[in-house]
Formats: sequence, structure tokens, C-alpha cells
Amino acid sequence: MLKIGDKLPEFRLKGFDGNYYTNYDYADKYALAVVFTCNSSEISKAYAQRLLNLFEKYEEDNLAIVGINSNDAEQSPMDSFENMVKAAELYKLADRHFLFLQDETQDLAKAFGATVNPEVFLFNRKRELVYKGAIDDSWQSEAMATAVYLEEAIEEALDGMEIDYPEIPAIGTPIIWKK
Repeated sequence: MLKIGDKLPEFRLKGFDGNYYTNYDYADKYALAVVFTCNSSEISKAYAQRLLNLFEKYEEDNLAIVGINSNDAEQSPMDSFENMVKAAELYKLADRHFLFLQDETQDLAKAFGATVNPEVFLFNRKRELVYKGAIDDSWQSEAMATAVYLEEAIEEALDGMEIDYPEIPAIGTPIIWKK
């Protein structure tokens, strides 16, 4: 389980486009947000567009956001690779250069200590964990959010500052672990 200050674990995962990606594909980014998310969670769906908006807002500042689906597709068919591809098409992820990767073995989710969808892990330029947890305080409605934890952490990380609130418990649906 990652703690604040820990280094980004190495990974090699298949993307919705059929290509494999590693942590080294993000070496030039000033900050990297890894978001454990899925197709089947209503909370993940509620945050999908917000994450894309954050990505577009900070892409020029050299932020990368990658979505990782670790749910067991046998128990949750909505989280199959084929349905990840459909979700990527729906949100036009290829046009936005936003990656959605499959953690089929669940090894990466375990290495991170991820427990729910969505759950964010933000790394600074040195690939040290500087923030983990919630995106904001209102999954039901972006307009109702009074605290935008992830956005504030991104701004502080991009500015090379220490994160004011490095851990906020993530609100989400439990990751569906293999039996």
C-alpha cells in the first residue's frame, strides 16, 4: 500500500487501443494522476467528465491522467476489455490522448493499495506520491462540490509545492476482486 512520499510502482498495462503502456510513457510529465476507475460504478461514471475536464485544463501544464480498471470482468461484465473500448469511444478518449488501461491481474491495484472506484493517486515530477483519495466532496453533482481536492492538489504539485491536504478518503464503490 502506497504512502505519501512513496515512488510510482512500475507497470505495463494494456490500453483500450490495444497497445501496452508503462510508467515510463509518462516520464516527461510534471505530474501524473493515476485514477482507479471502472465502467460499472455509478460514482465512477459521475466523475468521468470531471476527470476529462481536469485533464484538458492542465494538459498544457504537462499533467497526465490515466484511468485504470482493476475490476474482475468475470464478476462484473460491464468492466470487460470490450466494454472499456466502448467507454473510450463514448468519451472520445483517443482524440483527447487520455488513456484507460486494464489491470487484469489486479497486481497494480494491490501495489497501490487502491480499494474503491474512483480513487486517485497523484505523483509529482519526481514520481513521489503527493496526494491520494477523493476527487472532490460531491460525486452526485459537480455544481454541489465545495472542495475540489484533486484540482487543488494538481495545482500545488505542478507548482512544486507541498500538498495542503495529501490524503482525503476516497468515496466510491469497492474494487471487485478476483475470487
